[in-house]
Amino acid sequence: MATTAGGPVTGPRDARALLAAARRGAGRARRSGPVRWAAVVVVALLGAWLGVLAAGTSTADVGPVEARLAVRPALQGETLLRVPPLGSVTLDTHAGPLRLDVQVVGVDPVAAQRIVQDPSRLTGIEARIVADVRDAVRALVVRVAVVAALGAALAVLLVLRRPRRALVGAGTTVAVLAASGGVAAATFDPRAIAQPRYEGLLTLAPTVVGSAEDIVADVGKYGQQLAQLVTNVTQLYDVASTLPAYAASDDTVRVLSVSDIHLNPVAFDVIASVSEQFQVDLIIDTGDLTDHGSSAEGRFAALVGDLGTPYVFIRGNHDSVTTEAAVEAQANTTVLREGQVVELAGLRIAGIGDPRFTPDKTTRDQDPAPTVEASGERLAESLRDAAEDGEPVDVALVHDPEAAAPLDGLVPLVLAGHGHEREVRALDGGTLLFEQGSTGGAGLRGLEGEDPTPIQLSVLYFDPATGDLQAWDDIDMGGLGLTSAEIDRHVVTEADEAEGSTVSTPGATPPAAPPAQTPAPAPAPR
Repeated sequence: MATTAGGPVTGPRDARALLAAARRGAGRARRSGPVRWAAVVVVALLGAWLGVLAAGTSTADVGPVEARLAVRPALQGETLLRVPPLGSVTLDTHAGPLRLDVQVVGVDPVAAQRIVQDPSRLTGIEARIVADVRDAVRALVVRVAVVAALGAALAVLLVLRRPRRALVGAGTTVAVLAASGGVAAATFDPRAIAQPRYEGLLTLAPTVVGSAEDIVADVGKYGQQLAQLVTNVTQLYDVASTLPAYAASDDTVRVLSVSDIHLNPVAFDVIASVSEQFQVDLIIDTGDLTDHGSSAEGRFAALVGDLGTPYVFIRGNHDSVTTEAAVEAQANTTVLREGQVVELAGLRIAGIGDPRFTPDKTTRDQDPAPTVEASGERLAESLRDAAEDGEPVDVALVHDPEAAAPLDGLVPLVLAGHGHEREVRALDGGTLLFEQGSTGGAGLRGLEGEDPTPIQLSVLYFDPATGDLQAWDDIDMGGLGLTSAEIDRHVVTEADEAEGSTVSTPGATPPAAPPAQTPAPAPAPR
């Protein structure tokens, strides 16, 4: 990557600085023939590179999907497919110094709904998609060649002020691009789609590109997979359009609720992706980050610090004081202890860790000890004190929902975990109890049950003025061996706050990918 003295090239000002430096160097080289022509080549390639960065992109319709395509210089040739907000897929499709970037920027909602509602419309879509991609790539190649040649000619003309040399520079650039494109075409390998690298939520939903194992030889099968990819992306965007109506404003407070990660590092890939795509302001973890609370497991807390988003944590019954200290040592983290009230993202939050430490199998299946509810009583005292001081708490955190009973009527919302199965219900006094499932699919312990434990987390939306919960999105990913993905939208209504009722689900989305046979998960040991 070209750089100025201060770092990488980031804009027109840096580009002008590079050209000015090139002009000074070229002036010194004019006395030597070989050096002079070498300067022409360097300046031409620099101008071509700047031209491609500035205008080397195009937009094309691929079936019902609108995609933005770009060619970028790269040390390793590859194809990068971005599917916001799900993540990206990288394919090692070719060699050479060029990378093809493809980003899904939109879907024709009418065409998408027609395809999803009437699968017969898929007939013939494969050939159309392959043809669309071929035409889009050809148009992109022509565009890149033109802007690169123009950029090279303009750079040489500005720096060396010789029209003939500008033509030589443009010709050299076209020759280099042709050679690079030839290498890419000659080394293109359709089998690369059988070994994709996923990032973001796509790491847990690889079926977005279908059964890659079947692609071993020919471009025809590659085209079938491409058609399946576009079809599934269409379904994903159609899902988003059917979510119940709720429009979050720019100042809406977004909180990500996670719990019971149980040493599963994949959970942090999901958390990071959801945090970025949903633009969350705060992450709340209601405990059981580890399995045994050992000092060795404390190193796992470093993944919390890598998130870069404010993180609130309370201890679960599998976490020790060593775990607390490891989390607290990370950047942007807050560990809540008894009696502590903090204000983060405009919300007043109080919490208390689980009073038990029961990491071994002989103790974790016991009934909740009396100290669990007693810890809730102590937290209730803190809530009363805060209310008396005129600063009532918006959200209370406990690990075991048994500790929520004394909080009923003292706080609008209680977040909990422990049970590895999501449940949201209104308590008798009007407090909403939100029990989160296992964001880590209960870790390796999730394999102890007959069925895999799903990975669950939720994005909660709060009114910035009142701190009231307005809506939430439940995100469920299939556990080990499963590939389902669902997002359910819930909007809080007055009926949801009725005494003792279980909060309704105004609308649930269909699976984000063709559903696998997913049996209902059995509760995993806690």
